[in-house]
Amino acid sequence: MKKKNKPLVSIIMNCYNGERFLSKSIKSIILQSYKNWELIFFDNLSTDKSKDIVKSFKDKRIKYFYSKKFLKLYFARNLAINKARGKYISFCDTDDWWKRNKLKKQVSLMERKNYNLTFSNIFMYNNKTKTSKLFFHSKIPNGKMTQFLLDDYKLGILTVMLKRKIFKKRKFNKKYDIIGDFDFFLKLSLKENFFCDPTPLAYHRKHEKNFSKKIDLYLNELEDWSKKNLSKLSNLGYSLFRFRFFMYKIKLKQLIGWGV
Repeated sequence: MKKKNKPLVSIIMNCYNGERFLSKSIKSIILQSYKNWELIFFDNLSTDKSKDIVKSFKDKRIKYFYSKKFLKLYFARNLAINKARGKYISFCDTDDWWKRNKLKKQVSLMERKNYNLTFSNIFMYNNKTKTSKLFFHSKIPNGKMTQFLLDDYKLGILTVMLKRKIFKKRKFNKKYDIIGDFDFFLKLSLKENFFCDPTPLAYHRKHEKNFSKKIDLYLNELEDWSKKNLSKLSNLGYSLFRFRFFMYKIKLKQLIGWGV
C-alpha cells in the first residue's frame, strides 16, 4: 500500500481501572506494522494507575481524555468516537491485545473491497491456565449476517474495523453497560453487509473480573433488548428460536449461580 493510500485509523480504548493488563494492550497497538493510527484513550474516572501507564508511553499518536463523570460503557464509547479523526474505527479494550498485522490486513481489505465493516476470528485466552483457543471453528458467512448473529453471536468488537461515517447515522445505545456492541452490530447488520476474515487477529483475555461475569446485569439488559426488538425482527421474517434458547440458558445459569 502506497503511503498516500494509508488512511488514518482511530483506535478506541475505553478504560475504568484497567491497569492490570493495560501495558500489554497498548504495546500491541504501538507494535502494529501499520503505523498511521491514533489511539483515543478515554479514561472513565479510573482511580488506579491507568493514567500513569498511558502517559509512560511517549507516543504522540496516543490521545488521553479523562471523563468529567462516571459513565456507562457505551455512553463512554460514543464520547470517545466523537474525538476520532480517522477514516476507520477499531476497538481494543484494556485486557485484550492484537496481533501485529491486525490493522495492516484490515485496512488493505477495506481499501481494496470498499467494505463498510470487517471483523475476524479471535483467540480466547484463559488468563488462569495461560492457554488459547479459537473463538469459532465453523465458517462465518459474509454479506447479510442478521440471522447468523441472532443464532450465535460471534462478533468480537476487538476485531472490528468499520468506517467512521457509520457513526454519523447511528450510535451505541448509551444506557447499556454490557450488550451495547450486540445491539449496535445486530441492528447495523439489517442495513450493511459484513465481511469476516477467518484468520484470528486478536486475543480476548478471559479472567475473573471480565464484565460479562456480571450475569444479573447481562440478563437484565438482554431482556430489555428482547422486549424492544424481537417482535420487529420476527415481523421481518427472522427466526428467533436459537436466540430464545440462548436466553433460556442464561436464565438457568443465573438461577444456579454460574458465570456466563
